[in-house]
Amino acid sequence: MLAEHSVRVRKWRSAMSGVAWQVTYKDGTMAKLIESPKPRGPMSAAVFLHEIGHHAIGFGTYKPRCLEEYYAWKFSIEKMEELGLNVTDRVHKRMHESLEYALAKALRRGLKKVPEELMPYLPAGIVVQN
Repeated sequence: MLAEHSVRVRKWRSAMSGVAWQVTYKDGTMAKLIESPKPRGPMSAAVFLHEIGHHAIGFGTYKPRCLEEYYAWKFSIEKMEELGLNVTDRVHKRMHESLEYALAKALRRGLKKVPEELMPYLPAGIVVQN
């Protein structure tokens, strides 16, 4: 996955969290970077593939940011299934909680229209008028 998407791991994390970013240098070259747990089990594989997913789908391809999170998670789950990796209930729960958090954050920051793909992740008690 790293070679396929030209991604470099800046740091292997011990926690089940990750981050993806890219750096463009003065000469125009770009570095695609992630920090992630080393994929050893279903959860760490899901987080790792989620971070790879940000690069695979392309930064800024989807707006708002919470929609990019959705597609990065979608990439992760689909890639796990394609590779025959075990997508556990905990992985699905983590995806759901992550997207619920990202959507709540976007709504707090003034998101006007919730993308259709994110409607199942509306936090409890929040009603939106699309």
